Order: sequence, then structure tokens, then C-alpha cells
Amino acid sequence: MPISPPYFETVAIPPDRSLHVFDRRLPEFPFNWHYHPEFELTLTVNSRGVCFVGDHVGPYDDGDLVLIAPNLPHAFQSQNLIAAGGDHRAIVCWFTSDWITSLIGLVPELSPVTPLLVQARRGLRFGAKTTTQLRDRILRLGQMDGVGQVIALQSILATLAGANDRVPLASGEVTVSEMPRDRERLQKVLDHLHAHYDEPVRLAPLCDLVHLTESQLQRIFKRSARMSISAYVLQLRLGRACQKLMQTDSPVGLIATECGFSDAADFARRFRYARYMTPTAFRTEIRGRI
Repeated sequence: MPISPPYFETVAIPPDRSLHVFDRRLPEFPFNWHYHPEFELTLTVNSRGVCFVGDHVGPYDDGDLVLIAPNLPHAFQSQNLIAAGGDHRAIVCWFTSDWITSLIGLVPELSPVTPLLVQARRGLRFGAKTTTQLRDRILRLGQMDGVGQVIALQSILATLAGANDRVPLASGEVTVSEMPRDRERLQKVLDHLHAHYDEPVRLAPLCDLVHLTESQLQRIFKRSARMSISAYVLQLRLGRACQKLMQTDSPVGLIATECGFSDAADFARRFRYARYMTPTAFRTEIRGRI
């Protein structure tokens, strides 16, 4: 199955709302590799499959609870139902960085949420203890009016901020600068990198895209993404390679070239450094867990 670059998803938060809650029920969750500028909190119900967040690839199950920061590519692909005859279900709550940052500034009691949001740049999965504590509260979000949702989400985020069973998913993080011009430029650069990750990294087209010199571009990108452009592209390539290893039977050497690595040996070396195992061992392990 071909793996496409992540696409930009427009999340329609109504103008009279601070957040948007969507109760997604489908016969299956197709592979939908995307990113958006909103935070996303997702509780998966009656579904088992594979979760992709940045360069993380791993199984998810009923009650999986994940918080994803803006612009971090992700997807949930279902494999099978927990209870036959029902739908794969996910309660998804989107909210903007501007909204939650402003709220924290006005409500000092919410200050512990700030480190949580920073950690979510790599994606966060919460353990069974926290999921059990919050499951019913999250399931009820869709039945609440706007005021009820805002109050409930603040309580949920406060609980998540105090959870000691959260674990990061992706190996790296992406964050967007608070400066509007930086934010706009970074988005253009990210869009280009996501579409051309399998090609050699050339700074000239990126500089032309955002009208910056090479030194300016590298400085703004590192300030925003907290890694160099080459490190970010490597993360994209490794993430795409993980998807291909899991979803296809393509030879490792072919995957290496399709994902932009110079050869199979270069791919194996970089993969082993990031994943602590060979690509073949990763394929065997991940397929044995789903």
C-alpha cells in the first residue's frame, strides 16, 4: 500500500466555541496520515489497531488515550473491533494553542497544564489508571453544551497534568513559534518537507519559499522545531519507513530508497540508532503485537 505524505487537515471549531468535540463512529478507521494546528485529545473505544504519531508506530486498544500537540503528524488505523457488530469509535476533542495559553494566563490554578502541553509536542499516551479515571468524563463530553464542555475540559486537562503514567510517543518534537511571522513561515516549510521528505534536503528552495537566507531559515526552524531541518527530515523518513515496514511486505532495501535513504546500510544504521533494533526485527515485533 503506498504511503503518502501527511496532509493538512482543517479543523472547524465553530466561531462561538472554544473547542470542538467529535464522536467519531465508523465501520473502520482508515489510514489517515494528517496534521493540524490544534491540540487533539483522543479516546479510542471498541477498537484495536495501529497508532502512528510522528515517527512512533505501535498498537492501540480500547481505552487508548492520547494527547497530540499542533502540527505533529498522526493517524489511527483500525485492525479489528473489541465487540463484534459495533463501530470503531473515538471521542476527539480539538482546542487551539491560543485558547489554552490565554486560559492558563487568566487562571493560575491551571499552570501545571503548561508542562503537559510542552510534552505533548512528542505525543503523549496515558496509562490505564488515568484512562479509567477519565473515561466516563470524556465519553460525556459530546452530550454537554458549550459551557459544560469548556468546564469539563479544564478539569480533564488538570487531571492529565497530574498523571504520572504518561509516556511520550515520537522521538522528537515540533512546536510552533509564538511569533505570527515565524508561525506562517514554519508552516510553509513543514508543508514542503512533508511533501518532499524522500528527496535530498536542499535549503535553496526553502529559502525561496519563505524569503529568508539560509542562516535565517536554519535559526528560525531550530527555534520553532527544536531541531535542525536535517534532523526533522530524518524523523519524517524514519516514521514513513516504520509505516511501510508495518503495512507492506516490501523489501527493506526498497523501503530505504523510497524513504530517501542513500542505501539499505545507511537506513539500517540510522534505524537501529533510533529504534534500538533492526528494521526486520521491528517488522516482526510490531506485526506480532497486532
